[in-house]
Amino acid sequence: MSDIPASAAVTAFHDACLRLPDWPIENNAPALEGVGSQWIAKNHFCNSSLWAEEDLARRKKAPDYEIVANKRAIDRFNQARNDAIERIDEAILDALAQQCGAFDAGARLNSETAGSMIDRLSILSLKIRSMRQQTAREDKDDTFRSTMARRLVQLQQQRDDLAHCFDTLIADCIAGRARYKIYRQHKMYNDPSLNPAMLAENSSGA
Repeated sequence: MSDIPASAAVTAFHDACLRLPDWPIENNAPALEGVGSQWIAKNHFCNSSLWAEEDLARRKKAPDYEIVANKRAIDRFNQARNDAIERIDEAILDALAQQCGAFDAGARLNSETAGSMIDRLSILSLKIRSMRQQTAREDKDDTFRSTMARRLVQLQQQRDDLAHCFDTLIADCIAGRARYKIYRQHKMYNDPSLNPAMLAENSSGA
């Protein structure tokens, strides 16, 4: 199905973003065509932003107020990341329905959604970029760089395998052999009407 980006296009987009020197501070991503492309871009932006905030949140010498700001940014980006995964799945399922009609109830039910696979591909691209940087560190010895190089190969293989699984899922859905559902995350910790700690804080007037 040409309108749904193949894994090769998605991973090329992920890598192209990470080659931009100011990404994700400047959201100047290259174009990605196809169903759900805006949400694939949003998901990758959130994962890239999360990666930077997670690094900052683990500093030991930073003032507490900076770590609090990092943690709150992590919450915001993580919520937006999960929202984008659901939008990707909605867009792909709508496209599949338009082309193929309703899923056959007897088709294999895949436990992982296409959107969650794209999210994992995004995270793997970040791991690959960072591990590649470790292989080139001049402040470490050859043993360290060789270990990082082996890990880099493993990460690349993991991404290749996941990319194949994504393409297989889409092809099987089109052929009627597989189906998947959107499983809503229903994140509660960011909702002041559901988070018990926030409810208690608000009711106490603190």
